[in-house]
Amino acid sequence: MTQSQFKDLYDNNENALFNFARKLTRNDYLAKDLVQETVIKAYRSKHTFRPGTSFKSWSFTILKNTFITLYNKRRKRAVVNTSVEDMSYALESQQSVPNEAESCLRVAEMKKHISRLSTKSRKPFMMFVIGYKYSEIAEQLSIPIGTVKSRINFARTKLQSQLQQYKMSA
Repeated sequence: MTQSQFKDLYDNNENALFNFARKLTRNDYLAKDLVQETVIKAYRSKHTFRPGTSFKSWSFTILKNTFITLYNKRRKRAVVNTSVEDMSYALESQQSVPNEAESCLRVAEMKKHISRLSTKSRKPFMMFVIGYKYSEIAEQLSIPIGTVKSRINFARTKLQSQLQQYKMSA
């Protein structure tokens, strides 16, 4: 495509390009800039245009892709250019002190429920919580490993039911 052919095709479709750009940008000035950017890109890549195809469709595709690229750049730039005052919410959350009162109450409640377990269940359960393996617990308490597993499971089940009842009553 020669320079004069490109100019003729562009002149025939200039209004359509501008209207499409205005529809995308919703702003006349941005639409003019977008059309100008599109024409520059189309002119640089005029060798890729296949004769017999629609110049309008080809240039609309370039315009749409240019708009998407510019939109994504603006969006990324907007995040970077956010002022420190606007980001104060992020700084506040790092400097706030967590309220541990509720978690302390939960721990106290757990300890109370654990102390209510029978000694047979409480001892293997507490050893397991501390980090002992089933085999170590069985060896220290001189009971079979299957008994250790069943007592720990019994303790878990009992604690779960007690804590569910506690949640329902609270």
